Amino acid sequence: MRSTQTGATLVELVITIVIISVAIAGVVGAFALITGRSADPLNQTRAVKLAQLYMDEILTQKYDDQTPQGGFPKFSGACSIGPEGSEGRATFDDVDDYDGLTGAPSTATGSALSGYSGFSISIAVTCAGTEVGLPTDEAKRIDLEITAPGNQTFSFTAYRANF
Repeated sequence: MRSTQTGATLVELVITIVIISVAIAGVVGAFALITGRSADPLNQTRAVKLAQLYMDEILTQKYDDQTPQGGFPKFSGACSIGPEGSEGRATFDDVDDYDGLTGAPSTATGSALSGYSGFSISIAVTCAGTEVGLPTDEAKRIDLEITAPGNQTFSFTAYRANF
């Protein structure tokens, strides 16, 4: 009587190994693609939070250096842009002082913000009343650009009216 042996031949084992290798290569490739983009949503969220921090700080300032505390009566001079004299961020007291501010994110006192390494900000302020249906001198546009790691750029804009 002959005994029957069951099992896989060498050819079947080689074919199985090749099929599993191809499948694993596809899965690893998909994971690599997903992992490479996993930081994008995190950077977007951080950029929005950073923009909110800066915009809140800027929009709480007076419209112009000559605007009285409380904003009344409103400033009636020509729209001017830029800090007065040698002001630094800690002493900025009106919206247009932030024009030209660039660099790494920091607090108003100059200390670094944790969690934002590799980010940079750039702020431009312009007289833009006509863009919102007012005379040119009656509103300022604040353009905030945030560059995240990987050179992703996020742009934010707000208007501050003279009131």
